[in-house]
Amino acid sequence: MGSIGWSELLVIFLVVLLLFGTKRLPEVGRSLGKAIREFKKAGKELQDDLYTNLDLDEDDDTVSRKSEKQVGQG
Repeated sequence: MGSIGWSELLVIFLVVLLLFGTKRLPEVGRSLGKAIREFKKAGKELQDDLYTNLDLDEDDDTVSRKSEKQVGQG
């Protein structure tokens, strides 16, 4: 299984061009870009919340002693 080549990308682009037309293509691109940015932002916020709530060390992904004590007591 290989990656997508130039010919496959060209075919995909032509199909998208035929489906949406030249007038709507910039609008579709903007919408897709916005959706990708929002998805990445939500993923980053989720990761930050997990690091904050679990008290993880972001460098080596280990739980601090504080969290271990809370788990042991609770």
